[in-house]
Amino acid sequence: MRKLLQILLLLICTSANAQQINYLKIDSVIQSGATTNRFNAVVLIAEKGKIKYEKAFGYREFAQQVPLKKTDIFELASVSKQFTAMVIMMLKEKGLLQYDDLVEKYLSIPYQGITIRNLLTHTSGLPDYQNIMDEHWDKSKVAGNENIIAYLNQYKPPKMFEPGTKYTYSNTGYVLLASIAEKASRRDFIEFTTTEIFHKLGMKHTAIRTLQEKAAIKNFASGHIYVKEKNAFIRADSFPSSNYTIWLGNRKGPGRISSTVEDLLKWDQALYTDKLISQQTLNEAFTPMILKDGKTSSYGFGWEIISNNPSGKIVWHNGDNPGYKTEIMRFLGTRATLIILCNNYSDQFENIVKQFSVEISK
Repeated sequence: MRKLLQILLLLICTSANAQQINYLKIDSVIQSGATTNRFNAVVLIAEKGKIKYEKAFGYREFAQQVPLKKTDIFELASVSKQFTAMVIMMLKEKGLLQYDDLVEKYLSIPYQGITIRNLLTHTSGLPDYQNIMDEHWDKSKVAGNENIIAYLNQYKPPKMFEPGTKYTYSNTGYVLLASIAEKASRRDFIEFTTTEIFHKLGMKHTAIRTLQEKAAIKNFASGHIYVKEKNAFIRADSFPSSNYTIWLGNRKGPGRISSTVEDLLKWDQALYTDKLISQQTLNEAFTPMILKDGKTSSYGFGWEIISNNPSGKIVWHNGDNPGYKTEIMRFLGTRATLIILCNNYSDQFENIVKQFSVEISK
């Protein structure tokens, strides 16, 4: 999937550079998917911060057939990681931590020699905490970072490789980053992120919400999963034992931010300024990690990176939770932005995105 997305991003970038995006064709592609419920999403495309295309397709709630609106709030899933990375970069600028600090300086874990930089770039070799929690955690309770770290210490699953030698995507690393941020700043991660990022940028609809807070929001787009036996899309929270976002609902760092497309555009545009950190500091986030053997990965600090494009660097990230698929793509050379927030976890999502991207690239 990662290779496919890189190809699609290259296609989109070619179009953005030529500034010949045919929005009528884009709309036709999405409408085709929406007609069969294969693409249920809010889509935003901006050029140099100006919204050129913004539409909602499908339903906020399938059972009641409540239509999606452009202002609806979605779970971002792993798109949240770029905000966690930003918190770490802000603390680094304040001199409260360094990227090459060892994790054991801040947290007690059964793995030595891992740096904050390894966590940011998914080169830590840490095991997947979700496997341990899935096997041992009482799913009638809601776990947070302290529980996850306690279970890593209790069960000590082996690390996958030595730090800095490989890239393997790690949710565990971003749990530890949020906990390190709390130790270094002496502030709650949610409070820090809310005050220093969301409020500062005017992201009024963005937050790290509890399950109860999400349920109380009228325009929260519920995640849905297609159930073949019922020939219908069913709310993902109807399956609590298999929906880790419920029993891991208090975790911080790898996910849990919910937002709107226009709030994410505010975030995107702020990254061209010094509102949060300097451009010099931010450039490190968009620089691929160099592994110990001299090879480079395609991941920086919370962003996938495509460097070798005629029109300029692309930074992007996708997210994937039960019931949700999300993407943000930033074309730094042309300052085009693509944001897709989807709340029906369909097996046709990638096909629709491919058609969509091909139309953009023409």
